Amino acid sequence: MAGYGQGVSGTAIAQGANWFTVCPMRLLLAFVACCFVAAPAWAEEERCKAFGVNSQLPVLTSTRLEQGTALLCNRGYAALVSTVSHGPLWAAEHLRAQDMAAAAKLPRTGHFYADPRWPGGSGLSDYRRTKPYDRGHMAPSGDQPTPQGQQETYALSNIVPQASALNKGIWARMERKVRLLARREGELYVVTGPAFHLRPIATQGHDHVYVPSSVWKAVYSPTRNKAGVYVCKNRPVHPHCDQVSVQTLIRNAGVDPFPAVSAQVKAQVWRLPSP
Repeated sequence: MAGYGQGVSGTAIAQGANWFTVCPMRLLLAFVACCFVAAPAWAEEERCKAFGVNSQLPVLTSTRLEQGTALLCNRGYAALVSTVSHGPLWAAEHLRAQDMAAAAKLPRTGHFYADPRWPGGSGLSDYRRTKPYDRGHMAPSGDQPTPQGQQETYALSNIVPQASALNKGIWARMERKVRLLARREGELYVVTGPAFHLRPIATQGHDHVYVPSSVWKAVYSPTRNKAGVYVCKNRPVHPHCDQVSVQTLIRNAGVDPFPAVSAQVKAQVWRLPSP
């Protein structure tokens, strides 16, 4: 695939009582923050394992991506976030047919918010006046069968700058196709993330949030034991998507979305529905 054979740059992703009485709003905010304090890494990983094939979460195959990472677990997805890129490196989901049916009946609502569990993350100001880029979900809100799960997808720890033409166009259609595929297959494991190939890497906002050159979504069907990957150019004009093997994704993005899946399956391209 043209432009997808470049590696990930090392510099790209390597780099008291009176008070509470006076300000009850601060007390409320402090309480909310405490509720979202990240668990110890081992405990967080145990809670998140359900989102990985055979309870194995995605792994970084490039050590250059590992700096400043943290695992965050939510009701409907797990995300690995980076204080270098100020965004997620991947978001993993386990989609079940019954959940997709419930999600289809749920009104789409939500409000973006900075994730209090992630002090090195992006803020709302990083996404103000950033045309042509939108706040692009990695784990889609449309995948969630409950209002609580849907709202958690609006955390900025699940968001990357995504070209509006892509986000509202072929990417949105592809997300819908994956949900329909999950209903037909019974279940799917899905991992979504960004890739950074351009030099220099574009950034936006006060926190210098990295703007991906492309975004990808890997899909695995336990029923078929097959996997495929959508890769979409993150550009504001005529965005284009291709399909590649998991093996190609690993080589170019430095992320193995399905470490429990055999090398033979990863080497072959399961042709996914065209968006």
